[in-house]
Amino acid sequence: MATRTFGINDTTLRDGEQSAGVAFSFEEKIMIAQMLDCLGVPELEIGIPAMGPEEREVIRTIASLGLKADLMVWCRMCDADLRAAASLNVKFLDLSISVSDQHINRKLKRDRAWVLRTISEMVPKALDRGFEVCIGGEDSSRADPDFLSRVIEAGEAAGARRFRFADTLGILEPFGTRAVFETLRSRSGIELEMHAHDDLGLATANTVAAALGGATHANTTVHGLGERAGNAALEEVAMGLKRLHGIDTGVDMRRYMEVSRLVAAASGRAVPWNKSLVGEGAFAHEAGIHVDGLIKDPLNYQAIDPAELGLAHRFVLGKHSGAHAVTQAYDRMGIELSPLQSQAILSQVRAHAVRTKSTPKDSDLMRFYAAVENAQPLAAE
Repeated sequence: MATRTFGINDTTLRDGEQSAGVAFSFEEKIMIAQMLDCLGVPELEIGIPAMGPEEREVIRTIASLGLKADLMVWCRMCDADLRAAASLNVKFLDLSISVSDQHINRKLKRDRAWVLRTISEMVPKALDRGFEVCIGGEDSSRADPDFLSRVIEAGEAAGARRFRFADTLGILEPFGTRAVFETLRSRSGIELEMHAHDDLGLATANTVAAALGGATHANTTVHGLGERAGNAALEEVAMGLKRLHGIDTGVDMRRYMEVSRLVAAASGRAVPWNKSLVGEGAFAHEAGIHVDGLIKDPLNYQAIDPAELGLAHRFVLGKHSGAHAVTQAYDRMGIELSPLQSQAILSQVRAHAVRTKSTPKDSDLMRFYAAVENAQPLAAE
């Protein structure tokens, strides 16, 4: 039973599309937004107004759909980007500004005082235009902790609702992440959002750790799509928080595969076979001991019920299968095997898997059965 809630701000349509080589069409962005909204994702970051009139038009169109989700756009903390975001009918701005000395000094050619002054000036301007404000702290994970607290203090004093802690380079680990958020939470009551990158494969772990440390929100993307190695995956964060910590994100995962397939096609980035939760192999079983255990009781080898994602366990025949799985496969085809036939066909299944590096198709199974039934050796493939 969930004991607390946690806000997902999905940025598939912004940071997800920033993956190298990914470009969603107008229609694809509309469909992705609608599907995420149908799942109950509470916030969607849907684009960058300063990119130009085409981007602003798709943002305006999504905003006109009457979605339940609150809509956010990403802006630099400057007047030009505020003007670009005007009249788009979105509720929320992420006003991004660098907060590490590396970025402040070497990228912006500014100093810390300028950052604090800019926050104090630009946040009220955004509020005057009717927006709610999240301050996006670029490169927060490399910022001086005391200065980061001053940034949050300045933002809160200026009227910002939220601070986005961006692990821009994906350099954090979960234990340190939780400690950072515990410190930030002890110093401020502002909403805190985690924006994790997956350069070390820890984006989901860091996001969960941030939630445990006091974060109220997190950026995610479908499949973890995003710059370089990507962001925290929506499916992993939502299921991980729910299953491991009883934290409810409000996202209904039972129809998740619809948006999963759409994003895979629209991005041109196929889902890896072994991708957690949504990969083709996520609930596929070949090893005989696992198949036998699942048939007896799914809880023997089931940490997550695939029905929560609208899926089911799938038994695959291969080198590690047992006779029980062979018998079940033929039962599905309406053929009852004797124990001797099951063992004989199992030998053929294993040989096929080694030879072809693939699972036998129904046509292969019928061929194996015919050969065993007739007690004739199989023809070479």
